[in-house]
Amino acid sequence: MTAYSAYNDQELAAFLSGGDRTAFTEIYNRYKGILYVHAYKRLKDDTEAEDAVHDLFAQLWLHREKLNLTTGNLAGYLYKTIRNNVLTTISRRGYADKYFSGHWQDLSMENAATDYRTRENQLKEIIEKHVAVLPKKMREVFELSRNAQLSHKEIADKLGISEHTVKSQINSALNILRSKLGAVAFIWMLIHH
Repeated sequence: MTAYSAYNDQELAAFLSGGDRTAFTEIYNRYKGILYVHAYKRLKDDTEAEDAVHDLFAQLWLHREKLNLTTGNLAGYLYKTIRNNVLTTISRRGYADKYFSGHWQDLSMENAATDYRTRENQLKEIIEKHVAVLPKKMREVFELSRNAQLSHKEIADKLGISEHTVKSQINSALNILRSKLGAVAFIWMLIHH
């Protein structure tokens, strides 16, 4: 049986319209990260961006039989839907702002900075936990690359292995971390390590 990751969007859309949950899961895994980033860029709020993405996929599943995506562009449909969800969220904010404007004015920049540092520390802890459970040799190679900032050649010389093995171990570690952390945390890790 072919892995669903091998199917293109058009094939997945056809399976989805027939109620195939595995096709839906593949579409979700394929697009959730980039749709979240797209929503977050406009909303600047984690929760609202996640809600916009979850609403999109709920709509996709609920209306799967009515959608004619087999001849269309699945990615285009998803981007159009996330854009509409973002616009709906922004319009709702206008109403909420009227009620909560006094409360938001009370928030100081110091509180916002503290919140950012707290989230950043939580994210670091999560990343460290996932790095800690990598296989021993892979973790050692990964930490020498990211923390000690050694080149592939320096790591190979230090550990007595080939540069190809170093590259393979780092790529494997990155693939594992990407699947465990999700797109946003993975991108943050790449930027800050």
